[in-house]
Amino acid sequence: MSKFDYDLIIIGAGVGGHGAAIHAVKCGLKTAIIEAGDMGGTCVNRGCIPSKALLAASGRVREFNDAHHLQSLGIQIGGVQYNRSAIADHANNLVSKIQGDLTNSLKRLKVDIIRGWGKIAGKQKVTVSGDSGEKTYTAKNIMLCPGSVPFVPRGIELDGKTVFTSDDAVRLESVPDWIAIIGSGYIGLEFSDVYTALGSEVTMIEALDNLMPGFDPEIAKIAKRTLITPRDIETYTGVFATKVTPGNPVTIELTDAKTKEVIEVLEVDACLVATGRIPATKNLGLESLAVEIDQRGFIPVNDKMQVLKDGQPVPHLWAVGDATGKMMLAHAASGQGVVAVENICGRTKDIDYRSIPAAAFTHPEISYVGLTETQAKELGEKEGFKVATAKTYYKGNSKALAEGETDGMAKVIYRKDTGELLGVHIIGIHASDLIQEAANAIAKRESVTNLAFNVHTHPTLSEVLDEAYKRATV
Repeated sequence: MSKFDYDLIIIGAGVGGHGAAIHAVKCGLKTAIIEAGDMGGTCVNRGCIPSKALLAASGRVREFNDAHHLQSLGIQIGGVQYNRSAIADHANNLVSKIQGDLTNSLKRLKVDIIRGWGKIAGKQKVTVSGDSGEKTYTAKNIMLCPGSVPFVPRGIELDGKTVFTSDDAVRLESVPDWIAIIGSGYIGLEFSDVYTALGSEVTMIEALDNLMPGFDPEIAKIAKRTLITPRDIETYTGVFATKVTPGNPVTIELTDAKTKEVIEVLEVDACLVATGRIPATKNLGLESLAVEIDQRGFIPVNDKMQVLKDGQPVPHLWAVGDATGKMMLAHAASGQGVVAVENICGRTKDIDYRSIPAAAFTHPEISYVGLTETQAKELGEKEGFKVATAKTYYKGNSKALAEGETDGMAKVIYRKDTGELLGVHIIGIHASDLIQEAANAIAKRESVTNLAFNVHTHPTLSEVLDEAYKRATV
């Protein structure tokens, strides 16, 4: 009999913890998962899942209202109406279903679900505080999956009704006539898509000099043309929202990022704060092992997902997901969890961040995997190789033409000498699905030369990538 209660205790039942627990059971580990809040974490309850439900419903509204596009396909349709509460129910019902499926899958695999606040209480010990008091458990290995929470800059006051984060926005309790969105990253873009489709006027406020600063510049240029310019969206760049006060109206003080002078005060019906997320790493008991989080609050880890103390792995302690600050994506957390379990089982494995894709589920979608062109060139200078790119456009793709959805581009970035695929960036319909082929190729460090010989189904959107690989070998 083991001297421990469990082989593995996981603190946090988000996507990362869930993926780790399932893999641990498959590997024969007696596993428990501790959760103080909602099973499924941010992704299931306040992130990926409800936001995709809202995007699906609002996307239909946008599509049915696009008379010009429908007429080009020979379709005429009357005025489109929607029911806000029914759309909200669609998102909430989906959350409930997936939350239930996730919980049931853990129970079916005989993972012990412990409700309460879990924290490290020393080497290979965890305490759980709940309604029935505090209890201590021992485990050969402990994995931290605490996730993240929305970041709210100083000067912004939330009330959850007129000024709110994405945690509240996914409930779609209202569709404001005029809403300001602070931030033009994934969250800001997706919600601008939802709100404009449902009839809101949007003001997007970005502190940096360019909109969508996290995207490839050429992709961002097309995104601006398709996602911003034709819609009821006004934009500010190089501007901070230094003071936001809830109410009717909401007041927003805009300050120039360079001069630090107040340039305007907006009055809007609502404000969504989409300024990123920060790790939820407080009160985890890391101090009991003298482990220090970094200045931003992230748990230091290596690529085996071992927690580090003074640069060295802490025995039997692991961390995955948003709290590590590597890639704040649900599927990245799940992948990290699997890697951690593999290492727990003695099978050495490192996470490969370059092959993990990301997507914004706007209409059209944006996706990418691997390096940006700038990152690739920096790596090339360091390692002594030249970088090249090849681009193809949806307007030359038969399936996109048949759909009448020809706004889009695929860009591949590769080494000139070996042809190794370094990065792929796509904007266009179904970009989030297309990127997986590129992610799998990067995981294998494939060359565009080899990829150009793969045969793709015709006519499909996948030929956008096929053509890009072929152009790269010319």
